[in-house]
Amino acid sequence: MSVPGFAERLLEARRTGTPASWRDLELPDRAAAYAVQDIVALQLGPVGGWKVGAADPKAEPIGAPCPSIGISGSPSTFDGPEWRMRGVEVEVGLRLGRDLVGAPSRSDCIRAVEALLPVVEVVETRLADWSESPPLAKLADFQSHGALVLGQPSPVDPATLDLRDVRAELAFNGQTIASTRGGNPASDVWRLLAWLARHAEARGRPLRAGDVITTGSCTGLLFAAPTGRVSARVFGLGEVVLHF
Repeated sequence: MSVPGFAERLLEARRTGTPASWRDLELPDRAAAYAVQDIVALQLGPVGGWKVGAADPKAEPIGAPCPSIGISGSPSTFDGPEWRMRGVEVEVGLRLGRDLVGAPSRSDCIRAVEALLPVVEVVETRLADWSESPPLAKLADFQSHGALVLGQPSPVDPATLDLRDVRAELAFNGQTIASTRGGNPASDVWRLLAWLARHAEARGRPLRAGDVITTGSCTGLLFAAPTGRVSARVFGLGEVVLHF
């Protein structure tokens, strides 16, 4: 299936709530997956941020735009049949105070961040049989992005951020189910941000002041019950609360 055909299948899944079968949706490479993202994002409206992450400190990062319609403050409530998976990840968010374009240095990246904030990414899919779907299909589907819930900006100096030392907790209905330190596998947040600046600009969507960048899970992916309270804490930054 062509890139436009793949994109239309994902958009139809969003419109109808019926997951798209991926078994006849083959993409040759990451460039094709990103092209699908671009087509879908254009239909969903303005982009308010990006997600970026890497499997380890040396792996090539991957990213996806986060539509503004899916970004909200804490507390937030998610109610409806579209929230089938209810995946939850606790992350560190970066809010840009200035545009970040070109090939920024580490110091350029640090200066561009005006605030750190705790973030919960809600992980959802438009793909049927998600657990068995190929990585490129997931990447095309915004790397399974559903929504971002933002905590309050923190006064912590962005220059001090070290993902290897971030402590995070996640609780469902008051019961702690994850407590980690240095749980983000990418380790170097500034490498991620520099890569994303180049990547986003190459796609015609450069990073702008006000964008929120979420930088990968500190707790791993966990799944909430159909109803209940989810609370997340990034030590030193703050808390995020949402309800299903």
